[in-house]
Amino acid sequence: MKDRKSLFMDEQKAKFSAGHINRRTFVRSMVAAGVAVPSALGMATQVMASVPKKGGHYRLGLGHGSTTDSLDPATYENGFTNNMVNTVFNHLTEVAPDGSLRGDMAESYEADNGGATWVFNLRKGVEFHNGKSLHADDVVASINYHRGEDSKSAAKGLLSAVTDIRSDGANRVIVDLAEANADFPFVIGDYHLAIMPSEDGMIDPTSGIGTGGYSLDNFEPGVRVEMTRNPNYFKETYFDEVTILSIIDITARQNALLSGQVDVIDRLDPKTVGLLARSPAVNILESTGYLHYTFPMRLDTAPFDNAHLRMALKLAVNRQEMVDKILLGHGALGNDHPISTAVPFHAGDLPQREYDPEQAAFHYQKSGHSGTIQLSASEAAFAGAVDAAQLIQASAAAAGIDIEVVREPSDGYWSNVWNKKGWSAAYWGGRPTQDWMYTAAYTNDTEWNDTAWKGTEASAKFNDIVVAARSELDNTKRAAMYAEAQMLIRDDGGAIVPMFANYIMGLSNKIGHADDVAANWSLDGSHSAERWWFDS
Repeated sequence: MKDRKSLFMDEQKAKFSAGHINRRTFVRSMVAAGVAVPSALGMATQVMASVPKKGGHYRLGLGHGSTTDSLDPATYENGFTNNMVNTVFNHLTEVAPDGSLRGDMAESYEADNGGATWVFNLRKGVEFHNGKSLHADDVVASINYHRGEDSKSAAKGLLSAVTDIRSDGANRVIVDLAEANADFPFVIGDYHLAIMPSEDGMIDPTSGIGTGGYSLDNFEPGVRVEMTRNPNYFKETYFDEVTILSIIDITARQNALLSGQVDVIDRLDPKTVGLLARSPAVNILESTGYLHYTFPMRLDTAPFDNAHLRMALKLAVNRQEMVDKILLGHGALGNDHPISTAVPFHAGDLPQREYDPEQAAFHYQKSGHSGTIQLSASEAAFAGAVDAAQLIQASAAAAGIDIEVVREPSDGYWSNVWNKKGWSAAYWGGRPTQDWMYTAAYTNDTEWNDTAWKGTEASAKFNDIVVAARSELDNTKRAAMYAEAQMLIRDDGGAIVPMFANYIMGLSNKIGHADDVAANWSLDGSHSAERWWFDS
């Protein structure tokens, strides 16, 4: 516990940082607390340097983006559109920098009916970029857009439990669920569920009009997004302009940062991050969250509909080698399920799957398959994805499994390869709760079930568990349910999850940010444009 002197100094620093006292008053207060004058002056300089400054043109160089990207939030599928949506739009809730959940468009929210009903109280005085005042009907229409019978939205499965959503006045939205779900406020903050202006109960999903900190000026799919500060935003923002650039090639991305063409880049290659860190103009920011690299096998595509074949490939992967050679210490082992140790109810006692070429050969023989198996990969999936696929190729060869690595083009990878071809490289940002992760990628009703894990006894049991766990209030029982869910994915599902990776970002030394940086997505939960600033 801090003593009274330390508490007083912290209080004075906070006042100075917020502009409630001037530099002279701050220095005097430090001297009065027993700090020498030179030290007090140095402290004042440090506090001033950490104070967010307004102005400037913020440029992000991202290792994401495709010419198939769209303004339609139902189609968002990569970090390019993820960063755009969190800059132009708002959602009902958001993950805060410290990892907690807080209201975004909703000023507050509370459960009713034992968690089967959720009430969201909206902020008053919020305006869209076109001048329209926010009304609860806009929220209802924005959410319903993803719920339609013909909807192909990636968020449709997340909303499958919603039985009704309605406005109650101008600033209150009520959501009824088929069963209680304590995690629903997390789910409703999914980045696809952006709030847009409505007319006659409908939204224009490609309008690009939101309530966010920056209004959209120009959108070139897979190339750039240009935005200007929203002067009527209900939060504090610092940059005057924001540009997001798609720079898929890692070398080009790093050169752009070193040359000053961009201020921030994401997805640094672990192989070169040490070299980049030597530059005095660059700071490295690394965070551990839910990011995991995967190789989904689709059960609706032969030969991955065969359980023995899936198990053979899982046993043929040398996970430790992949962590050592691809991540170079910037991550941890995966265990063929998507739940990281940071997520509540992670099953820590689930045995770690080991590389076992003999058992892999046994299951491969049981599968009855022969011939080459194709594995599609591209650096669009993650840095080192092709190298990782080649490691799988080599380790599987020891089990008598012949794998052909297909190098796919980066552009269009997420629309033409992932979630379509039988076996491919991919990544998932992960989610802060198990229910959110499962409903995003593994349940029967989600468009993003990239393993097409349906029709097996284990998948049916898994879906039942996911529904039952939502309303289970006994944490011991809930932990047991989620442990079984992880085991079912691990042993029957089509996901090969060899590793959990850290987010590694490169920042100009002119960029400032708070001590806490959200790790649910890269770049402060994809909110850097809203939360960061220029120090000088």
